Amino acid sequence: MRYDPPPFPDGCPPSFRATLHGLVFGDRAQLLEDLDAGDRLRVVADPPGDDEPGVWLHTKAGDPVGHLPPEIALWLWPWLSNGGHADAVALRVGDAEEPSWRRLVLRVECLVVEEAA
Repeated sequence: MRYDPPPFPDGCPPSFRATLHGLVFGDRAQLLEDLDAGDRLRVVADPPGDDEPGVWLHTKAGDPVGHLPPEIALWLWPWLSNGGHADAVALRVGDAEEPSWRRLVLRVECLVVEEAA
């Protein structure tokens, strides 16, 4: 089956590094302990209807680990919600001594189709 993503937002990077936020709530700290650099994470957009929809990263088992910063979700969420797809990989996983907002650094790759010249 052919993947035809929606048009990618102008001026936004299709590949970027980011920190994951919201890691200290619930059992997410335990999920983080089970992650290693190189592990893949699923990129999941909040369902429509939220006043400030977010973009979450889940383990392969489907557990939410944390969310991307709101300034990224602002442009990434609409693209994902309209059929876009992105992959993520953990680049660095810090320990409990590291501030939560710097503990997990990841690379996100948005799957876009290059325009023919």
